Amino acid sequence: MTTCEVKIYYSVKGEAMALERKLRVGEMVLRLAVLGLGVTAVALVGSASQVRTFFSLEKKAKFTDMKVLVFLVVANGVAAGYSLLQGMFCVVRMVKGGVVSSKGLAWVIFACDQVMAYVTLSASAAAVQSAVLGQFGQPELEWMKTCNLYRKFCTQVGEGLVSAFIASLIMILLSCFSAFNLFRLYGSRKARQTSNGSW
Repeated sequence: MTTCEVKIYYSVKGEAMALERKLRVGEMVLRLAVLGLGVTAVALVGSASQVRTFFSLEKKAKFTDMKVLVFLVVANGVAAGYSLLQGMFCVVRMVKGGVVSSKGLAWVIFACDQVMAYVTLSASAAAVQSAVLGQFGQPELEWMKTCNLYRKFCTQVGEGLVSAFIASLIMILLSCFSAFNLFRLYGSRKARQTSNGSW
């Protein structure tokens, strides 16, 4: 190798390491965002309640009255916990300076990220559909609007839905990160030589 080739090699290697560091920091920030948004969604939806009096009868609206909101709270709680664990894993990888080189571990992270993305997105979509029904009713079936009766409850649940939906979109982005981390193990000759086909 000539000195020019050595300089180019180390320049490319340095750029690759800088890109790797940026990807790790970006993944950690996104995982912490999912943690924060998931906890916010759980807190807003889980604590939403309002009491109304109808002809001396009190009726309390709470998130457990709608099973889809229970699903939303559980899904976002699980996603927040998972993001906390993965965020700690990202910090450990950043401190040690390593990347996931085990194909088995990369597959597990990829699969878990996919499951979390699908679960959070389906919970958010189902809750938004129920919220639209509560806001506008269904005149063809003579279902009345309920949000005009429980305005505070609906507003707080709506804020939680926005937080949950943003968290689900970030989980989709994180599943793309984990797909990149997984499939780059199959793309380079160096990765194939170090793994020797083992899980």
